[in-house]
Amino acid sequence: MAVGPAAEPWTIARVLRWATEDFGKRKNPSPRLDAELLLASAIATDRVKLVIESERVLEPGELSLYRALIERRRRGEPVAYILGRREFYGLEFRVDRRALVPRPDTETLVDVALERTRSRSLYGRALDLCTGSGCVAIAFAKARPTWRVIGTDVSTDALSLAWENARRLGVAPSLATLAGDLFAPVAGSRFELIVANPPYIPSADIAALDVDVREFEPRGALDGGPDGLDLVRRVVSQAPDHLEPGGLLAIEVGHDQAERAAALFEKSGFSAIERRRDYGGHERVVSGQAPG
Repeated sequence: MAVGPAAEPWTIARVLRWATEDFGKRKNPSPRLDAELLLASAIATDRVKLVIESERVLEPGELSLYRALIERRRRGEPVAYILGRREFYGLEFRVDRRALVPRPDTETLVDVALERTRSRSLYGRALDLCTGSGCVAIAFAKARPTWRVIGTDVSTDALSLAWENARRLGVAPSLATLAGDLFAPVAGSRFELIVANPPYIPSADIAALDVDVREFEPRGALDGGPDGLDLVRRVVSQAPDHLEPGGLLAIEVGHDQAERAAALFEKSGFSAIERRRDYGGHERVVSGQAPG
């Protein structure tokens, strides 16, 4: 993309066509969307105005900035990291390489948590394991402002990001973040709800992931051991000691892991076990009620 004078001016419409074609040739799964998001960021506008002002000619500085963003995307960097933000459950989260990019499928975990604790909506205590950016804990806290929510993670970098998001989104008074391995930071405590989005990708599958995931997102938040269920097993087996009788455990798992995860729930004495599908139709969240 030339920045200097050209026979045909670089309008918004023209530069979007060029970027979309470029991303498409590179097997980008969402070339038009990525082109629009990056251009909107480069010229400080929104995607609606890209349509309305499609014939506006870009300034050289705007073209230079857009080109720099395109180069980052060409190298595989996720658009969310380039922009520094990602929408999740109707909220805008700050995101960077300290934690995984929040994904639409994980909204199913929030849906299950809210729906299956509706009878306790006035007050409760919730624990979000492997909280990462804090997206699940914060989305739940926004919907249930009278609950007390704790997010734990082994990564202090991720917890720093989660706390930044909690402050920005107005849930800091009802949310705490604690560093440590799974339940270690809350030893002796019990909750009405425990949710978790642990690493669940089998170790051998990491190398085959898309470059934007494999090379940029934190491996510790992806690698779930030989069969992807190392942390799932630990969470399910230990959760009864940290749930009130009848309390809910809900875990996000891989697209082909729900049946095995449900068997783990049954083995640990959970009842009313359910498997919920995500937006793509995969069984994504397994949940159940604690014994007692």
